[in-house]
Formats: sequence, structure tokens, C-alpha cells
Amino acid sequence: METKIYTLKEAVGLFVHPGDRVVMGAALESLIPFAVGYEMVRQGIGDLTLIGPISDMLFDVLIGAGAVARVEAAWVGNVMMGSGYNFRRAVERGEPRPLEVVDHTNFTIQTGLKAASQGLPYLPTRTALGSSLLERNPGLVPTRCPFTGEPLVAVRAIEPDVAVLHVQRADARGNAHAWGNLGVTQEAAFAADRVIVVAEEIVPPWVIASDPNRTLIPGFRVSAVVEARWGSHPSPCQGYTNRDHGFYREYHRASRTREGFEAWLDEWVTGLADHTEYVERLRAAGRLEALAVRDHAYTVAADFGY
Repeated sequence: METKIYTLKEAVGLFVHPGDRVVMGAALESLIPFAVGYEMVRQGIGDLTLIGPISDMLFDVLIGAGAVARVEAAWVGNVMMGSGYNFRRAVERGEPRPLEVVDHTNFTIQTGLKAASQGLPYLPTRTALGSSLLERNPGLVPTRCPFTGEPLVAVRAIEPDVAVLHVQRADARGNAHAWGNLGVTQEAAFAADRVIVVAEEIVPPWVIASDPNRTLIPGFRVSAVVEARWGSHPSPCQGYTNRDHGFYREYHRASRTREGFEAWLDEWVTGLADHTEYVERLRAAGRLEALAVRDHAYTVAADFGY
């Protein structure tokens, strides 16, 4: 059987390059691929353009690490706490480096990725009409419907070099099941040139085949599959782990100053060899037990027979 399984370090080293346009956090506040983001920092991959709807604190970490030249997003910060302090320092003071920002709405991000996924140069929408986004984003152009004459916005296709997508499970070929809040995960998978799927567990092909409608990402679109339990921590992965609210609060306090962020980055990212050490540090701190799923809610079995 063909396999696309790589270690986290291998997948990042092979498929994420300096200067790439990278879409992450496609499922909004859940399934955020923190493990890959941290590995990008460890490998010193820089000059990135980050693309996403609501990035939570992952974009802020990458910006603070000096890895980002440009952000195309609807919102950057720390969802539960508010501001992303590294983002603010980069925009307001150019610290640790100047940051270019291209403003979107959640829906224009989705529309741009959808256009790219369909091989189109743009898609029309009504969203953002009347807003100042049209003055600040050259990828949003006022237009009119050729049939009715009504005003619309043409959203230019967003074409990432690589999409990094966290899922609950995948097989060795990259066929992936995801459930819960999906955001723009599928659009990102079809829009990007390369796709890295990070799964809580790698399962036999028959598990994926047993529920074909849940296969959000088909293997033929996938460049690499990585098994990384707790790979979305501190964001939630429905059915596997809850959100680590305390971790977000601690990061918010630490990143308030540049010195505090650098100490946090050394403790949780650059001072660790890999994701395995990260998980062991979480376990040693007694964090993992509290994040385990307690109230299971299984779906009713579906019969795919004929």
C-alpha cells in the first residue's frame, strides 16, 4: 500500500519552505495545527505569508518568533483573551520585524479559497459591500452582476503554497476524517499546492472507507500524513481533547511583554526537541488528564449497504 506517512519534522522540512503562503487554522477555533507551527519555528522557516480566518494564538506565536512577513486574515489574536500582543508589536512597532497585513472577512477568506479550489481567478459575493475593506484589500473589487446589474464584490482567488490541516484520523494514503467545526478546511485542502494532514491517529484504510461521507480530505490531495496525538493542543479536537483554557491565559500573560514571550517560547517551543517532548511536558505538568473527553456523544451507526 502506498504510504505518505512522515514524522512531523520530516513533513515540515520537506513541504514547508521559506517564503511560502501557508493556510493554517482553517477550522476556526478548533483543530488548529499548533504542533506544525511550533516545528516551523524550530526549523527556522521564515518570510511566511499566513492565511486564515480566525487564527487564535498560533499566528501570534509565529509572528513573535519572527517567521512571518505578511498576514492575510480576518482576525489575529487570542480568541478567549483578546489581543495578540506579538501581532500588535509587529504592526505598531515593527517588532521583531515589520508585518504586512491584508484584511479579510471570514467569508472573503472562504470565497477566495473556494475560487482557487475550483480553478477560478475569482468568485463573486455580496459580502463586504459598503465596508472599508474594499479600500484596503486589492483582492476585493467592486463589480456588478452581468445578468441583473446588482452590485457585487469580486474576491480574487487565494492560492496557498501549502495547507496545514489537523484532523481526527487519517489512513496512510492521506484520506482523512474530520468532524465538528470544519470552517474552511475542505476549501483549503483543494486550494493549496501541497497539503500536510496531521491526525490524532492513523487508522487502517477500512476505517476511512466505512464512513465515506466523513472523508473531508481525499488522499490524492495530500502530500504528507503525520500522526501527532495532542497535535492541536491547546485548541480542541472534538472527540479527542478539550480546549486548554489555562494554556491560553498563561500565554496571554507571558506574551504581554517581549521578554515574557521569549521566555514562553523557550519553555514551550525552541527549548524542546520535538512534539514528543512537548507532550511529555504537558503530561508532567498534569494538564492532559483534565483535557480528556468525559462525556462521549457517539453518532448512530449508518448503514452503507445495498
